[in-house]
Amino acid sequence: MKYAILCMGLLWACLASAQIDVGGMVKNKVNQRIEQKTNQAIDKTLDETEKGVKDAAKGNKKGKSKSNEGDAPQGEKTEESSSDNANIKKSLTTYSKFDFVPGEKVLILDQFENVAVGDYPVDWNTNGTAEIVTVDGVDGKWLQLVKEGVFMPDYITDLPENFTLQFDVIANQEFNYYSDWFRVTFLSTQNRAKLNDFGKFSNPQNAVRFAMHPRNAGSSAGGVAFENWNENGESLLKNELNTTQFFVPNNNMVRISVWRQKQRLRVYFNEEKVLDIPRAFSATAKYNATSFNFGGSADNTDKILIGNIRLAVGAPDTRSKLITEGKLVTRGILFDVGSDQIKPESYGTIKEIANVLKENPDVKVQIIGHTDGDGDEAANLELSKKRAAAVKAFIEKEFGIEASRLTTDGKGESQPADSNASAVGKANNRRVEFIKI
Repeated sequence: MKYAILCMGLLWACLASAQIDVGGMVKNKVNQRIEQKTNQAIDKTLDETEKGVKDAAKGNKKGKSKSNEGDAPQGEKTEESSSDNANIKKSLTTYSKFDFVPGEKVLILDQFENVAVGDYPVDWNTNGTAEIVTVDGVDGKWLQLVKEGVFMPDYITDLPENFTLQFDVIANQEFNYYSDWFRVTFLSTQNRAKLNDFGKFSNPQNAVRFAMHPRNAGSSAGGVAFENWNENGESLLKNELNTTQFFVPNNNMVRISVWRQKQRLRVYFNEEKVLDIPRAFSATAKYNATSFNFGGSADNTDKILIGNIRLAVGAPDTRSKLITEGKLVTRGILFDVGSDQIKPESYGTIKEIANVLKENPDVKVQIIGHTDGDGDEAANLELSKKRAAAVKAFIEKEFGIEASRLTTDGKGESQPADSNASAVGKANNRRVEFIKI
């Protein structure tokens, strides 16, 4: 009996001891779970933060464009430069009123690729000072203007009666309205060598000028101005107005598109037509030069940067080319790099073609894509087919053209229209053909 009681006592002692240990284990386990949950929460927060940083980096990378558009999936480049902090991505429908049609054949493509940072381009003349720079968040090189001066590309020696000129402009966001205007002037032969005279615009003969300012007269809107002169240096037309494109908040890059058709001048800032002057150019004078002029920064902090200059022979007669000749070749339909995503500024070109198809309901066309020679041949072939299909889909959806009237194909790099040895040649090879069938 005593032995039994002793055994029972020992058992209860063991159980009591075990109970204490279980309690300690539970307490420890709870602490471990709390610590684990805390670590998981911290890890999740860090993961989300890291993902956000990576996504932002990817967004910036996607927003960047290279200095010279190519069709290679890797190492690709593009004519248009833009980034998240330099230009707001716009949809095709944003450009629904955009009727600009880029020239058919590229004559000049200048992106300062071969100019060292800090230098001035050797094929430009000036009576002041400027330098090539790079911009944080934007690929490519830019000619930066800070001080007063005139800057003239010597390689522009002939401006056809029909031409298009496109370039990008960047300015710092908080632009001082006391800083001067940025001007673009088209000059006749007698003015070409008179850099100081036309720099001040002191009675230039047969000259046409438009100008822009990010903060016109201290307002929140930008400014645009126009003036032209006759053969005696007398001012003929003059005007100044506001624009919402140059520069809106958080958007300090503007794509400038200029279209001359004999005497007529049209100027666009992004998708907005800011000028349309029927008789801007003289009917008899020959224009053979373009100058860029900045009157200077008020405190040497304001900057105007220009880049991605593209001069081309004026757009073809779309109706005649497609209906009469049976073939239209356009370089005005642009795509994102290595992609079939159509750029918004292509809207005007596609609209012109769609209008011809609407006016001629019995006409059927084949849409054929072409790329330059950069990158893999098979990849370029597939890319050209996808781009043709993208154009077809957009014409169907946006303009209501029946799918049965449109077929597509792609030739990749197999049928070059120009040499792939130069940027100009590659730009001419990147094209879309419309063949009447």
